[in-house]
Amino acid sequence: MPTSPQLQPYDDFNRELESNVCPPDWVNPEPTGRYNLVVIGGGTAGLVSAMGAAGLGAKVALIERELLGGDCLNVGCVPSKAMLSVGRFLHSMKRAQSLGVDIKEQATADFPAVMARLRQLRASISPHDSADRFRKAGIDVFLGHGKFTGTNEVQVGETRLQFAKAVITSGAKAAKLNVPGCDKTHVLTNENVFSLTELPRRLVVVGGGPIGCELAQVFAQLGSQVTQLERSGQILPREEPDASTLVRKSMESDGATILTDTELVRITQLDDHKVVTIRDSQGEQDILCDEILTAVGRTPNVAGMGLEKAEIDYDLTRGIQVNDRLQTTNPNVFAAGDVASRYQFTHAADFMARVVIQNALFMGRRKASSLLIPWATYTAPEVAHVGLYPHEANAQNIPTDCYEVQFSEVDRSILESDTDGFVRVLVAKGKDRILGATIVSPQAGDLINEITLAMNHQIGLKGIANTIHPYPTHAEALRKLGDKFNRTRLTPRVAGLMRRWLEFRR
Repeated sequence: MPTSPQLQPYDDFNRELESNVCPPDWVNPEPTGRYNLVVIGGGTAGLVSAMGAAGLGAKVALIERELLGGDCLNVGCVPSKAMLSVGRFLHSMKRAQSLGVDIKEQATADFPAVMARLRQLRASISPHDSADRFRKAGIDVFLGHGKFTGTNEVQVGETRLQFAKAVITSGAKAAKLNVPGCDKTHVLTNENVFSLTELPRRLVVVGGGPIGCELAQVFAQLGSQVTQLERSGQILPREEPDASTLVRKSMESDGATILTDTELVRITQLDDHKVVTIRDSQGEQDILCDEILTAVGRTPNVAGMGLEKAEIDYDLTRGIQVNDRLQTTNPNVFAAGDVASRYQFTHAADFMARVVIQNALFMGRRKASSLLIPWATYTAPEVAHVGLYPHEANAQNIPTDCYEVQFSEVDRSILESDTDGFVRVLVAKGKDRILGATIVSPQAGDLINEITLAMNHQIGLKGIANTIHPYPTHAEALRKLGDKFNRTRLTPRVAGLMRRWLEFRR
């Protein structure tokens, strides 16, 4: 039976997953000649690099030491959103009475069934990332640990692969807690939390970033007594304060207890429970719990890869050093995805891989800094952002104007009795050039795409205002933003000229 936590429990669904992304009977091919591209790591960046290069005619090798699909498929986006879909359904039921619906009994989650559904859905998606699919695309797939043995050579087991170019896409893993007691206490991370089959009665979540907030909220929705700890003054510390406040309000309404400005002092494993000791302005206190989930950041996977032999500079915390073309200090080796970027998102890894294909195989000059990368946190409500935050614009001495629409002004949100949230757009002062946007809404992750598209194609708020949006939709909030911008163009001088013209035309 596999020891990998991602494949536990080893039921039919996880056996199906394994058969696709790490087949037990897989036999690595024998390399024949030098490869155009060797890809080390089978997560999103690696899979896109391999398939894209092979589709263009390159001779490609793909190396993965654990499960193809990487974090996204196995311990990230796919399983977490399967859980969140259940939590969101339970969250929406709280609005039943305001909608005129009388639910006679309180809905409760069958946790083992929820997790079985998660495993079933993950297995059903896994053929897209399967070893067999990539082999059929003409790619040599090697399952095993890859490490550099020279500036143009990688070894997998006893097999050595020569390459013209290579790309490191080894990803990142959950950062470990660094407090007394952590080495003697069983702690959950995103790498094993989705293998749970029993709901923790009391759960402490350490970390108030996107992963911590998403999982804290969904476990509270599913019935755990959740306490979330964040050392800064707000959860989602990267986001604007009022966005964080709305998410906190929603999480607390789901039953989560959130403690900010809190320092984790130590953790202790006892026979039948754990103790988390914290310190805040009131002093120290102990929190009893059944499980601890840590979400305190990510650590790049760079150890044991022989990077020194390939003359590749790296840092254990920041990952592999790359230039704006994603080229490492070895000009024949590139890096993409979580191992080399502060934008640790699946969609960012996807588009970074496309930059690598152009630059590594076709002597391109594509810059990673040219990518406009939006992101979303899938709490209820969601928080999505693209471009600059107001404080970033201020730090760069960029004068700005800000336009905002509350969803309490949007008819569709009013009709659904779900009006908490806003859309806020930052533009260059006196100009119709969008610099950034933040959206808080149940649909924020989808709505941010219209702003991202507009920014990518230099479309301003006037262009959005002139685009007909179906009524009533949540996206009408974006059109209303454009209307607010247009009204600022109606200066007293312009208004006076128009009034005189109309008087003349009577």
